[in-house]
Amino acid sequence: LIYTTEKSIKDLGDKVDSETRSSVESAITALKKAMEGDDTAEIKRLSEELTQKSHKLAEAMYQQASQSGAAQGGPEPGAEPGASGSTSAQPEDDVVDADFEEVKEDKK
Repeated sequence: LIYTTEKSIKDLGDKVDSETRSSVESAITALKKAMEGDDTAEIKRLSEELTQKSHKLAEAMYQQASQSGAAQGGPEPGAEPGASGSTSAQPEDDVVDADFEEVKEDKK
């Protein structure tokens, strides 16, 4: 949880307001300090607190992404193909889904 939250903050950079960033960073610091001890109840409480704050971080990230997507006139990031009102299906990749069976021959 700490690693992914720190990575999200790093990836977002200046796109996150300073209040949210400092709130999340203080929660990370508190959780790291609590993990040095043996109080599992405190670690669990701080983990839940960090989870809630990281959700706010994700909200800010999605707001930024949806605003930039709307400004570019495209569908929101993460939207399914065809979800923007288009009825045509868009191929994702050249992926072939197939079953296979490995055959081993006895060599004598």
